[in-house]
Amino acid sequence: MIDWLGQPDDTAPLPSTVLLEPPVTGSASQPQVTVTPLQALLPPIGLVAPSATGLPVDLWRGSDPGTIADLILSVSVQGNPAMQSLLFTLLLSESRPLKAEGDAVLLARLDRLITLGATDPAQALVEQASPTATPARFRRWFFTALLSGDEDRVCAALVAAPYLAPDYRARIFCAARRGDWPTAALMLESAHALELLPQDQLNLLDRFLNPDIFELAPPLPLPDRPDPLTFRLYEAIGERLPTAPLPRAFSAADLRDIAGWKAQLEASERLTRAGALNPNQLLGLYTDRSPAASGGVWDRVSALQNFEAALNSGNSDAVANALPAVWQAMQQAGLEVGFADLFSTQLARFSFTGEAAELAWRIRLLAPTYEIASHSLPSDTPENTFLAALAQGTPGNPGSNISLNSDDAATTVQSERETSATPSARSQQRGPSPLAGSILKGFEEEAEVPPKIRALLDNGQLGEAILRTMDLFARGAQGNLGDLSKALAALRAVGLEDTARRATLQLMLLGRG
Repeated sequence: MIDWLGQPDDTAPLPSTVLLEPPVTGSASQPQVTVTPLQALLPPIGLVAPSATGLPVDLWRGSDPGTIADLILSVSVQGNPAMQSLLFTLLLSESRPLKAEGDAVLLARLDRLITLGATDPAQALVEQASPTATPARFRRWFFTALLSGDEDRVCAALVAAPYLAPDYRARIFCAARRGDWPTAALMLESAHALELLPQDQLNLLDRFLNPDIFELAPPLPLPDRPDPLTFRLYEAIGERLPTAPLPRAFSAADLRDIAGWKAQLEASERLTRAGALNPNQLLGLYTDRSPAASGGVWDRVSALQNFEAALNSGNSDAVANALPAVWQAMQQAGLEVGFADLFSTQLARFSFTGEAAELAWRIRLLAPTYEIASHSLPSDTPENTFLAALAQGTPGNPGSNISLNSDDAATTVQSERETSATPSARSQQRGPSPLAGSILKGFEEEAEVPPKIRALLDNGQLGEAILRTMDLFARGAQGNLGDLSKALAALRAVGLEDTARRATLQLMLLGRG
C-alpha cells in the first residue's frame, strides 16, 4: 500500500436475461403489482459499460463493503496478465454502490487503480463520482491530477471549497497555481509562525514560492516517502525526483512530454508490465527515434526496431532471424504478453520452420487469438498437443494428455526467461509435472467449485466470488496446486472461460506466479 493512500480521512462521511413474450391472461382479475422506490437504486459508477464487460451493475450485491474493499486492495495479480486484466475489469466496470457502504468500495477501487499505476483511469473514475462530495474523494482526485499534470481544475475546486484540502500545503500550492501569490505567501508565513507543517515541508514551500532567494542554495535532501504533492514541488524547484525507486503510480508523471525519452520508455515498460498501459503506447515510444546509446532499455529499443523492420520487409527468414533477439529483450523486461498482443497477428502471416516456428507459435498462444493459433501446431510433441488442447479448453481430451506420473516437480513448460537454450533444447529439458495435473483437474467437466465460492454464487454475490477465486488462483500459481484446480473450476463456473485459459497458458509458458 502506498503511504499517502492510507492516510486517515478527516471526515466519515447478472448478465442480461432474455425477455420472453408474456402469456395471454385467462381472466380479468387485476394482477398483483410490486412497487420499488426509484431512490433506493443508486446510480452505477464506472468507466466501462456492463455490455462490454459482461458483468452486472449489481456486482457487489449482498456482500459486506469492508470485505469487498479488503479483497480489492489485497488480491494478488502480479506476474499474470490475464488476472491483471480481470482485476482492471472489476475496478472499471459500471457497478452500483452498496447502499450501506459509504465510500469503502469506491475508495478501494481508486486506491488499487493508483497502486497499479493506472492514475488516468483513477482520475476519470473519481471525476465521475462527484470528486468534491467528500474530502476522501477529493484527495484521490488531487493526487491523481498532480501525477497527470492536470491540477488546474482541481485547484479551482479547492480554492472554492478550502475545507476539501488534504493538508495546508495543498492550499498554498493551489493558491500559487491560480496566480494568487500574496495569499500563498501569507498562508506560508502563517504555517511558519504556527508550526502547521514539518520543517522539511516548510523548506520545500519556501523554495517553491521564493526561487530567487534560494538560487545558489544546495539541493534539498531527498524525501523518504514522497506523496504526489511533494513530488511536484520538487519538480517545480528544478530538483525532479527519479520515479524508479518510487511506487508505480509515480511512473505516470514520466509519461508527460517534460520527461526525457529514456524516462518515458522506462515508465511505459513499468506500467505496461502491470497492465496499466496499452502496449500500443509503448510501441509508439519504442519506435519514436533511434536508440541514443546501448545497454538496458536501448538494447530493447534496438531489438524491437530491427524486428519491426524485418516484419515490414515481408521476408520470413529476416523475421526468423530477428525474432529470438527481440523475444529475449521482451523477456528481460517482463513484456512478453504485451509483445504477443502487438505482433501475434503479423507473425501468423509468415511461414517458419524449426526453432523459429516453435517460438512464434508459443508467442501466438500468449495473445488473445490463442485459440486460432492452437490449430496450427509446429510439431506434434506431447507438450505442444497439451498446450493446444488447453488453448481450446479441452486439455483432458484423449491424445492431448501428457504423462502425469513423473516425480519431476518442474513445470511442464519452464520459464523461457530463465534459459537461453533453443526451443528444441528446452523441449528436451522439460518434463511432465504436477502443474499439468492440477490444470487438468480444473478443466474437468465434473470439477467442483469450492463450497465457499459456490455459496457466494448461489447468493448472487458475484463480485466477491470472483475476487476470492482470483485469490485462490494467486495461491495456486505460487505452488498450492490444489487451490489452482479449484480456482480454474470456479472461473469456468462463472463464465470466465477465456480468463481461465489465458491465465493457465501464461502460467505455463512464462513460469511466473
